[in-house]
Amino acid sequence: MLDVRRLEALLAVARTGSVSRAAEELHYGQPTVSHHLRRLEAETGAVLLQRVGRGVRLTAEGRRLADRAEELLGLLQRAETELADATTLRHGRVRLAAFPSATATLVPRLLAALADEAPGLVLELTEAEPPEGIAMLRAGEADLALAFSYPDREEDPRLAVTELLDDPLFLVTDARRAPDGPLRDLGAYAGARWVTGCERCRSELLVLCEAAGFEPDVVFATDDYVAVQAMVAAGLGVSLLPGLALQAHRHAGVVVTPVPDAHRRIHVLGYGQPPLPPAVARVVAALVAVAREPAGSAGAGQSSSAAGEATAGQPSG
Repeated sequence: MLDVRRLEALLAVARTGSVSRAAEELHYGQPTVSHHLRRLEAETGAVLLQRVGRGVRLTAEGRRLADRAEELLGLLQRAETELADATTLRHGRVRLAAFPSATATLVPRLLAALADEAPGLVLELTEAEPPEGIAMLRAGEADLALAFSYPDREEDPRLAVTELLDDPLFLVTDARRAPDGPLRDLGAYAGARWVTGCERCRSELLVLCEAAGFEPDVVFATDDYVAVQAMVAAGLGVSLLPGLALQAHRHAGVVVTPVPDAHRRIHVLGYGQPPLPPAVARVVAALVAVAREPAGSAGAGQSSSAAGEATAGQPSG
């Protein structure tokens, strides 16, 4: 069985790119780190490091082992934290990573519910898009991650998934470009200019536009949904935004129209299989309850096609 201290030494070298800096980070002497690395190579029968100038870099085998070591050490850290919570009779500490529009909508309601139901529970919040939140789970830096995905996307089988709600997608325009009635698909906007998220965040727009027979002309890209709506209101283009983003902020100068059969799935993720620690399970249960609250209680809105008009509508959550 691999020695945890040797895995820590490899991971520290992977982070710092140097045996000496790894020794400083771990508060070891440099010979101790070098010894751990030599023993690790002997135990695995693989070359894990290559010397490059005054530093070192990991081989492909070294990088693969370092990735696994990050997961293993994260799980060990989590186990120590959970045991400390249990043996000291603390109510629990849960680290939650959440994407921005969930932070502005679901999380405040979650915190209010926990304040009533579990006043001793400490919730530590980090704002992170789903890829970063999942990486935090893998590294043991978060206990839960609020994330989203789109239909027909494969899930990591190592993640424990609790579905919360379907978040519908909306076409966002100014009054001049708003459709006259219900939208059939995005084909009517094939000639429009588009304001979108970054390349990583616009995948569903590209799928929907491809299904409608065109490629969108992207002229501005930002992941800030406040800025997106301001640009649309200024007549600079049209956009696609999910319901939670529109609940979090709604510019008075935009019109939103539901896109048929278009939504993203909102879920809370854990790493590894149940049973969950009591504090983590309590947060998951509270999130499920919050997600089931009537949409109107969250200030959800679905506008008509007149500028600035809004009526209570269907965005979930």
